[in-house]
Amino acid sequence: MESPESECNKSDEVGGGGRRPFTLAVEGNIGSGKSTMLNCFQAFTDVQLSPEPIDQWCDLKGHNLLELLYKDPKRWSFQFQSYVQLTRLQLIREKTHARVRILERSLQNNRYCFLELARKVGSLSEEELAVLHAWHEWLDSSMNLNLDLIVYLKTHPDVAYKRMMARNRSEESSAKLQYLTYLHESYEDWLISQKFGDLDTPVLVFDANFDLAEMNLRYHEAADIIRGFKRLPKKINYFPECLQEFEDKENIANSML
Repeated sequence: MESPESECNKSDEVGGGGRRPFTLAVEGNIGSGKSTMLNCFQAFTDVQLSPEPIDQWCDLKGHNLLELLYKDPKRWSFQFQSYVQLTRLQLIREKTHARVRILERSLQNNRYCFLELARKVGSLSEEELAVLHAWHEWLDSSMNLNLDLIVYLKTHPDVAYKRMMARNRSEESSAKLQYLTYLHESYEDWLISQKFGDLDTPVLVFDANFDLAEMNLRYHEAADIIRGFKRLPKKINYFPECLQEFEDKENIANSML
């Protein structure tokens, strides 16, 4: 197995005197399988998993902000997105001695996916958007929010909706297929079309429409990429085609020995 590139461990330091871990975010629609992917890496001792803090969103001093959001997005989007931004920042700032940190969604997701979705559906006013954008700009300029890799679990909205309904989370009972379709479009705008500018972070795209067994197999095959042992170029990389690109490069290098 290849050694991680030294720059992974030479990045900006985090609290406690440790070094910034190789940091990636798993992105995707509701029901795309983000939690399932994180579970695949539980056994790796060099990996810290940072799932979305849904319990906090569902119980802020007795208030279920996630449920309120789905029931009345125009009334509760600003409060919910403000709190989500805070809790995501808290996750990023947690001390860790792990070499790899896997985030379930990111602060960048808040800015370029969910806030843009809120603009599209009209659940945030221009004034509320301006406040949230200003917060993100300050955080981005004042702290190291950089990601080393974005993993995008690309899922058809119909598939995502069926999975969401099957898991029967009470807070999601008000979510409609149209909402998941809009959310899918927001992900495509951000990560594939790169409507908000070319990303400085490599994107690894999985077709996440397959069943659990197949997806677990694919994550296992991509483990060296996800754990930072193999570094992708700063472009959109599709799995499994990117594995062939690594093999071709290795063959060329070996032929020159």
